[in-house]
Amino acid sequence: MTLAVYIIVMAGVTYLIRMIPFTFCRKKIRSRFFRSFLYYIPYAVLSAMTIPAIFYTTHNVWTAAAGTAVALLLAFLEMPLIVVALAASGTAYLLSFFV
Repeated sequence: MTLAVYIIVMAGVTYLIRMIPFTFCRKKIRSRFFRSFLYYIPYAVLSAMTIPAIFYTTHNVWTAAAGTAVALLLAFLEMPLIVVALAASGTAYLLSFFV
């Protein structure tokens, strides 16, 4: 019974978060500042959630920093996402044996 209530509340909250902007913002947003602000919000939120998680998962700052450096380098070289993720994880894993 409580699981069903949790799911219903979660669905309602998720729906409201998505429905409210469509209800109140019917016209096109003309403000250049506000449009650019909304454009960068997903990137900022994703970075804010990902960066701390990177440094707390390995329990060692040096292995996390090395994995992050490899990921940034491969991303700068425009490698596919799976290559970047596997190389960064592999680097952090292999360095954990030496540090």
